[in-house]
Amino acid sequence: MPIMKIRGGDLDLVEYEFISFSPGEHIRPCGLQKGYRLAPVTGTVIVRAPARIHLTVLDMNRFSPDRPGGGGIGFAIGVYCTAEVTCTASGLEIDYSREPILRHFVEAFKQVVGYEGGFKICARDHQYEHVGLGSTSTILIAVANALNTAVGSPLTSDQLRLLLGCNFVEETAAGSVAFGFETGVGPAASTHGGMVVMGDELALVYQHAFAEGKQVYIAIPSSDISSAGEKEFDLLMNKARTLDYRDRELKSYLVLMDLIPALEKGDLRKAGDVIWEIEFRGSKRAEVEHHGFEIYRYMAVLRDAGLEFVGMSSVGPSIAVITGRPEEEVAAILAKAGLRVAIATEVDNEGLKIRVEERA
Repeated sequence: MPIMKIRGGDLDLVEYEFISFSPGEHIRPCGLQKGYRLAPVTGTVIVRAPARIHLTVLDMNRFSPDRPGGGGIGFAIGVYCTAEVTCTASGLEIDYSREPILRHFVEAFKQVVGYEGGFKICARDHQYEHVGLGSTSTILIAVANALNTAVGSPLTSDQLRLLLGCNFVEETAAGSVAFGFETGVGPAASTHGGMVVMGDELALVYQHAFAEGKQVYIAIPSSDISSAGEKEFDLLMNKARTLDYRDRELKSYLVLMDLIPALEKGDLRKAGDVIWEIEFRGSKRAEVEHHGFEIYRYMAVLRDAGLEFVGMSSVGPSIAVITGRPEEEVAAILAKAGLRVAIATEVDNEGLKIRVEERA
């Protein structure tokens, strides 16, 4: 695996070696391992979890592949991943294209709760991978809740988020995995719905219903810039960290003093103004500029047209628009910028849904 250099300032240069391993190795139990009283259900647990728009990290200097956190803000959208889990006598059967990441979390979960049986898992994500819509974190939180319900719900939703965040991995070559970046925004938004504000160490600071009665339109600009693997590491751990040394206090102030009051009032336009300011600050600026200044041009056209809320998700290139205007009008505005509506949906303010289908 490569050795990546991290520079956060003139006197801050370290090397990080990515270590790949087999799923099930290097489990982090997070202090949750104890003697739980399990009660496996007899049917199939089905979980539907909403994806997320990740608006910004608050401080890139507070997270790395070895340390989940960094804080952040984001909201759940009506684009869904599903997971079905059935308890079996033994073994592990996984029907999913990215099997290693699920296998690793299953092993972490079994180790923590002490489950000695098997699982049959069928998972389906939303098919929008590596464009900023959180396919990995969404499918994992869906599977996590399905596993937990299937054995009698020994863990709380917050404990599941913690276990997932500390054991969050991405695939590498030949079926191996490596620890990835995780702020906790995705699992929290998927679990609770609405807008979430995260502090460091995966702490859920605030959650509120968001943009009720409004529509969400997502445009996915073409980009030949990778937002995964080594490219993502270089982006997040170098330029982004340097910029957050300068702007992390301002971003946190904007969230606390402007964004949260706007959410309390249901003021979408004010919330959009705050996010637009953050698009030019700290690590968010690095994420947008990663795709070139064309993303800023796109978003400026949308803002100039009076759309209330415009922001790029995660490391992009997806751009989320929230407005009360009809789709035809929004589509015409996007067309002027050279974009189109890839997804038309709304904010999910309810969070993931769990049900059990009893065996016939």
